[in-house]
Amino acid sequence: MNNRETILRYLSAAGVDRFVPRAALIDMDGTLYDSMPNHATAWHTLATENGIPSTREEFFLYEGATGAYTLCRLFNRAFGRDATPEEISRLYKRKTELFAMQPAVGLMPGAKKLLDFFKAAGTKRIVVTGSGQDTVISRLTTDFAGLIEATDIITARDVKKGKPDPEPYIMGMKRAGAVPSESIVIENAPLGVTAGHRSGAFTVGVTTGPVPRVELEKAGADIVYDSMEECAEMMPGLFREMAVTTRS
Repeated sequence: MNNRETILRYLSAAGVDRFVPRAALIDMDGTLYDSMPNHATAWHTLATENGIPSTREEFFLYEGATGAYTLCRLFNRAFGRDATPEEISRLYKRKTELFAMQPAVGLMPGAKKLLDFFKAAGTKRIVVTGSGQDTVISRLTTDFAGLIEATDIITARDVKKGKPDPEPYIMGMKRAGAVPSESIVIENAPLGVTAGHRSGAFTVGVTTGPVPRVELEKAGADIVYDSMEECAEMMPGLFREMAVTTRS
């Protein structure tokens, strides 16, 4: 499916005649930073320490969810119940410690180029992450100086329901002063793609880890790119097609 067909399909589903993206809502881990391998290692170590069988790879599927969501998912599978608030607080603190023990994560190749394009296009940039770990969040305004403002970061601490619920992205739209049909989501994980799709935004999936593109398509991605570098390279053309494509 080419860009025009993809845009027309979105316009029909959204019930609008034109899509002009005023807000870009961007996930953090696995999109702006190559941090998911460290997160997966930390989660797998934590699960092993607590006698919960798991694979390192499965945590790429949970990317974007809050720590409470992931812990309850593990507890229900292993023990048939949710983790208690005390367990969530204690174990997420331990997971944060395990993450901090690993080498510092680098920027995802292509991420800055994509943000530069959004800024040049006049599209408001909002980071929407399921993380609450300041080791990475605190770097955003420095690593992406002039591209991301501190007031334009939504974390797990800001929402009641994390991804795959659309609340984080709806909050991001409100922060940007945009409606769903003026918003584009950039995500690398199925839960985040589902949240973006449910929010009504045009949702772009990017395969930056072991999760295959078919899983992002099944989760509701309108279009999928094979890397953040490809996403940054193709985005200007997608925007040009959006500018001339109408349903009427």
